[in-house]
Amino acid sequence: MGRRTLLAVAGWLATAAVAMLIGVAAIQLVGESLTGTPGGVRSQEEVARALAEPPPVAPGATTSAAPTPGPTAPTGTPATPANPSAEAGGRRSFTGSGGSVVAECVPGGVYLVSWTPRQGYRVDDYDRGPDDDAEVSFVGPSGEHELSVRCVNGVPVLEVDND
Repeated sequence: MGRRTLLAVAGWLATAAVAMLIGVAAIQLVGESLTGTPGGVRSQEEVARALAEPPPVAPGATTSAAPTPGPTAPTGTPATPANPSAEAGGRRSFTGSGGSVVAECVPGGVYLVSWTPRQGYRVDDYDRGPDDDAEVSFVGPSGEHELSVRCVNGVPVLEVDND
């Protein structure tokens, strides 16, 4: 093998090695955005907490989420469900004219886990708690409807407005 051939092969190998090193360095520089999970990997507990939180509701925003089926009160009367549904962990759901809420009793009082306006309604205001009472106001075609919940003996109950 001649000297020229040996230099050509060595030059080719050196160029290939430099190109490979540049490629590896570029991948390390870009990092996880190409090879990893964006935001990292979440544990089961983190996923459960994230799913339990309702999405942020912007003032004036509307939603097209379907309402939870359940008993409703006639328009103009307080929303008092005949049978609120009991869920795991002391959670109960209540449905009224403007939408539904899921509440639970925690050490600080009652806490609204989630709420869903009925079609044509939007969330006007809410006080999630935990507090002595928690409430959410739905506004829609038939006016404003408020669901207010409090804890009685560690169980969420709907407050009836007697105004």
